[in-house]
Amino acid sequence: MLNNRKAIEVYGLNFQYPDTKESALKDINFSVDYGEILGIIGPTGAGKSTLAMCINGLVPQVIQGDLVGEVFVKGMDVNEGNVAKMSEHVGFVFQEPENQLSQMTVEEEVAFGIGNLGVPREQMEGRIKDALKQVGLTGFEKRSPLALSGGQQQRLAIASVLAMNPTILIMDEPTSMLDPKGKNEVYDVLKSLKERGMTGIIIDHEVERIAEYCDKVLVLSEGQIQMFGPPNEVFSKIEHLHQLTMHAPQVTECLHQFNEQFNKDVKLSTNVEESARFLENAYKSI
Repeated sequence: MLNNRKAIEVYGLNFQYPDTKESALKDINFSVDYGEILGIIGPTGAGKSTLAMCINGLVPQVIQGDLVGEVFVKGMDVNEGNVAKMSEHVGFVFQEPENQLSQMTVEEEVAFGIGNLGVPREQMEGRIKDALKQVGLTGFEKRSPLALSGGQQQRLAIASVLAMNPTILIMDEPTSMLDPKGKNEVYDVLKSLKERGMTGIIIDHEVERIAEYCDKVLVLSEGQIQMFGPPNEVFSKIEHLHQLTMHAPQVTECLHQFNEQFNKDVKLSTNVEESARFLENAYKSI
């Protein structure tokens, strides 16, 4: 039954772009529960963006190639629908906010997407107001998107997606072009959406923030899943991460180095306060 299905289910997914020798994705299997936030990390070229686009149907319906396997969103087979229909369920925020912005004012930007969905004008005002409130841009309605900071532009891009009322939000490296303040703004929005029960996928290289905000972490390399599980579990496998030219959050790396230097077995954690307690107790035994 549909009620027994998870928000996102991926089974035996393989995908190969035209005129390439290697598959971009190889035997991908995982699921995301409703209300969970999944962080996807991996080296450049690992297949992270391709995987994200398979979930909303952009691959292979718009970006073509050979796809084998099944992807279900809210129990619906993505490959049997179309991208426009899936956009009502899965919102997608891309890496560079400026590439998503095209209107003269903030409110027109948010209205653009829902207008294309055929939302009646009498409903649009409420949706725009609510979406801007969710991302902290109330009062910016008449401002030009080009006059916003990078973090504000990315929040506007998120608001434009939220106005479509999706239950799942995918963000593909939304902070890579932002300064630390802008990154914090985007992750504050992610935290707020999580508190509202939205299901999300975020692709990012910010492992500290991934560890803090995500319920699960999926590690991709060369199109294959290397690890999948809770942040503490994934980031405790530091040697494996290093083999993939990746790293754990700094606090976890610090605990690992302590264990290596003093031949200890302190439990690895991604939490700063917890790690400090572990180190304090461990130093007492030296």
